Amino acid sequence: MVEEPSGANHTNLPGKATFPAPQVSLNELASARYMGTHSDIPVKESYDQLDLSTYDLANRLGEPGKPPFTRGIHPAMYRARMWTLRQFSGFGTPEMTNARFRYLLSQGETGLSVAFDMPTLMGYDPDDEMALGEVGREGVSVSSLVDMEELFKGIELDRISVSMTINGPAIVLLALYIAAAERQGVPEAALSGTIQNDILKEYIAQKEYIFPPEPSIKLVIDTFEYCAAKMPKYNFISVSGYHIREAGANAVQELAFTLADGITYVEAALKRGLPIDSFAPRMSFFFDSHIDFFEEIAKFRAARRMWYGLMKNRFHAKDPRSMKLRFHTQTAGVSLTAQQPQNNAVRVAYEALAAVLGGTQSLHTNAMDEALALPTEEAAKVAVRTQQILALETNVANTADPLGGSYFVEKLTDEIEARAWALINEIDERGGVVKCIKNGFFQRQISDSAYAFQKSLEEKRRFQVGVNCFRDSEPTPIPILKIDPEIEKKQVARVKKLRSERDGDLVAEKLKQLEAAAGSNENLVPYILECVKSYSTVGEIVRSLKKVYGGYAEPSVF
Repeated sequence: MVEEPSGANHTNLPGKATFPAPQVSLNELASARYMGTHSDIPVKESYDQLDLSTYDLANRLGEPGKPPFTRGIHPAMYRARMWTLRQFSGFGTPEMTNARFRYLLSQGETGLSVAFDMPTLMGYDPDDEMALGEVGREGVSVSSLVDMEELFKGIELDRISVSMTINGPAIVLLALYIAAAERQGVPEAALSGTIQNDILKEYIAQKEYIFPPEPSIKLVIDTFEYCAAKMPKYNFISVSGYHIREAGANAVQELAFTLADGITYVEAALKRGLPIDSFAPRMSFFFDSHIDFFEEIAKFRAARRMWYGLMKNRFHAKDPRSMKLRFHTQTAGVSLTAQQPQNNAVRVAYEALAAVLGGTQSLHTNAMDEALALPTEEAAKVAVRTQQILALETNVANTADPLGGSYFVEKLTDEIEARAWALINEIDERGGVVKCIKNGFFQRQISDSAYAFQKSLEEKRRFQVGVNCFRDSEPTPIPILKIDPEIEKKQVARVKKLRSERDGDLVAEKLKQLEAAAGSNENLVPYILECVKSYSTVGEIVRSLKKVYGGYAEPSVF
């Protein structure tokens, strides 16, 4: 048998299919690309010991599990325990999402992560006119304790960690979760998991806010105070850079803005009178893992070192747990393409690898079809298998921080940290996060970054395979999940049935008590717990709070 030379042209050979030659070669594209990171940090041809000639290894790098935690927060990292495999899931009715949860758990998922639909995220019940056409579309519809109980039916909440991505009405969904667990016989002290509860990034990026910033922060600190006293295993906030990155920020901005938000919450909790070490150990973070492989790894390492410095030097924490930045990671939804969607499985695998090499504590891998719709069951399974292959076949989890000491990685970590500190200092000088939200600083920064990245794609200084290079002439069809419009009718009927069967006088009494407490600045978690146990709905509770706090409209900044 005669072997063909590498790169042999199969065009027009007898007995073989005819394929068009590529429009341009890989080498031509590679030579045209921008030689810098997504954050516009220039990258040299190579790095050596001279790049670290002034580097203080003992104080800047250290060892895994030891300050400043650059190399990870645990000495053995994944040798001792693998990261939590936590897939973000939710669609349609609570029953449908419960079935997806059970499927994912049967496939090896080790923690649940709840995606709520837009009406729930914005504090509307399914029968509200503002919810029309959106019920169950982008996540699961939850408006009452009936829904929350159904969502976790047959799932032992004292044995499974649950993350809930909810912000504007987070305090309400936390109360529903506590009440649903209580109905299972599970005390709140036994619950483990995380509620996102990061309202500041909503004003900065995702725009799913309800109340003005000041009362919204007050509600967040109410959950700090309540959970710190009663829920020792529960993470009552996940300060989220993910949505900031998805909105168009680069890695440096994601890191700086996320930590600035974290600083704001710590300051608010201290102002409330909470000792730093009473709440800081249960703060967690949430980052994006984008496609710029080494920049993402360096970002995660810089984040740990920066948070250690903040907690030790700015806030004078004493408990070592307060100084350890624990974080969840999700692969970059914005990196997924509708063109050639199978390519997304490859992108996700590289992004997941970066998260693991960067030392994440839990991980969600996006499904290949998520540029088109919520994931199908089969696509979700492939996403789960991606993590399992990474954990069990690649051996990257055998040693802690395997890239530690790399000339390039350490130099890049330092550069990202320096640029992030500069942004944090600028935010401080401008009066802090809330003032920067109101004057449009964050919005302009993110808009400029998103524009620059898009322009680099259009000018072909950066490339997306299938989008601006190696394109197909025809779209690649794949199965997608479609939400039945009848689901909305079912959820509307359910909430109306609830209202007809519950004790209306009791609901009115509990809502009135909540409204009075909101006006007096009491901690509202106990009052909201009483409301949800009386079967008040999410929409009713939010409307009661709006009477006191009002709504919020973002000022125009462009």
